[in-house]
Amino acid sequence: MNARIIDGVAISRSIRDECAERVRRLQVGWNITPGLAVVIIGDDPASRIYVRNKIRAAEEVGLISRLYEFEYDADPETVLELIDKLNNDPSIHGILVQLPLPPRFNIYSVLHRIDPNKDVDGFHLYNVGGLVVGEKVFSPCTPFGVVMLLQHEGIALAGQNVVVVGASNIVGKPMALMLMREEATVAVCHARTRDLAQFTILADILIVAAGVPGLIVQQMVKSGAIVVDVGINRLPSGKIVGDVDFENVRKKASYITPVPGGVGPMTVTMLIYNTIQSAERAYRGSGAALAPDERRNAP
Repeated sequence: MNARIIDGVAISRSIRDECAERVRRLQVGWNITPGLAVVIIGDDPASRIYVRNKIRAAEEVGLISRLYEFEYDADPETVLELIDKLNNDPSIHGILVQLPLPPRFNIYSVLHRIDPNKDVDGFHLYNVGGLVVGEKVFSPCTPFGVVMLLQHEGIALAGQNVVVVGASNIVGKPMALMLMREEATVAVCHARTRDLAQFTILADILIVAAGVPGLIVQQMVKSGAIVVDVGINRLPSGKIVGDVDFENVRKKASYITPVPGGVGPMTVTMLIYNTIQSAERAYRGSGAALAPDERRNAP
């Protein structure tokens, strides 16, 4: 058996084409261009690459982007004041603060300062808590991208046994909540889980976001399982790999995502998707409330 490779690049491109058309309708029909503000603090090379990619992708579909850069030793209060201004700026529909932040910053104070209606990364307490009751404004981009990948491939989630490896606030925990909303049966494994393989071998769908290269090997995967690799790790050689032993696991799985080219492109795409949705809601004056069609379509 050789698994079907889920092409995140192609799926992402298709969604971005739809996003570009939504932007065009906003511009022509309502004279609105969605605006995304990106805040970066410090000179972390990886963060700067991520920010550059996000801005380029946003501009390619027609969004207006604004970049706000701060030195590593910036005063946290200055950053919070900027967020307040962006919250009140009607031309800005999405606010992204690039993580990680310097140690002197309280990450939760910064993320929770963002208006939930502009929190297109989905990290505000309101949005995270809203995942539990289904009343969030935005879904976190990476878990949202995973669900969209699976839906695009026609993979049913209801009734499936899903194992999520990794319990971070950014991926693992919201991923589990979103899957439960889709009526999957979910187990979450983490650093303290004993005998990880006894859980992963039972998974119809295995989602791995642990940050450990090669953590999941062929013997840990059920025959015909669907494997989604969220991990991204740089080896000493410079090669980028995921958390899954791709070449061997693909011989046993039915579907698998590659690294790079799987979940990564979808994370950026869902950021764009959320920003456009924010602009559409702002025009309708619907605030945090989801329209009926959005309740059906948004994970």
